Amino acid sequence: MQASISHATAEDIPGLVELASLTFPLACPPEVTPEDSAAFVAANLSAGNFTQFLADEKRLVLAARQDGRLVGYCLLVLEAPTDPEVLDALDQGRALRPSAELSKFYVHPDAHGRGIAGQLIDAAAGAAASVGARSMWLGVNNGNVRAQSFYRKSGFQTSGRRSFQVGAHTFRDLIMVRLLTGTGAEAGDGAGDGAGRGEQ
Repeated sequence: MQASISHATAEDIPGLVELASLTFPLACPPEVTPEDSAAFVAANLSAGNFTQFLADEKRLVLAARQDGRLVGYCLLVLEAPTDPEVLDALDQGRALRPSAELSKFYVHPDAHGRGIAGQLIDAAAGAAASVGARSMWLGVNNGNVRAQSFYRKSGFQTSGRRSFQVGAHTFRDLIMVRLLTGTGAEAGDGAGDGAGRGEQ
């Protein structure tokens, strides 16, 4: 079923916060407590955070809707990373520069199995390419096998690791890279509906 995907606006912020609060904990490993995930959401995915994302020319928020309902969103970061582990992973993955980060990527669990995740990730790739990015990268938790499978089907390849902290836990996320249109390694069929978080 086709979703409507567009740039998020200020009117979307309450829905984005609600969706983030629901989906972030679902993508967390079992050792992350509800308190830890709630603290992460409060610190990183609040209304204030989304307001800043929408105002920042180096951030791009896409919203996916079905029958007028917000069912997914993603956040692209359009500036070069500074984390040495990420930089090394991008080099290992032969990521063409500039490279956009798919920092957040979530689909409502009720919308899984409808192809929305594939549509959203292709829209993100198109949006990144339209502003000059030649590749796109993300971090995904080592234990989130479903998300990893979806990203591979969407044209990403594992290229390294980085540390990512939630609460008291430090995880060794996989870094995955996808070359963008015209580079010879576009996405596959976009099959599946894995809603893993880009940052974890």
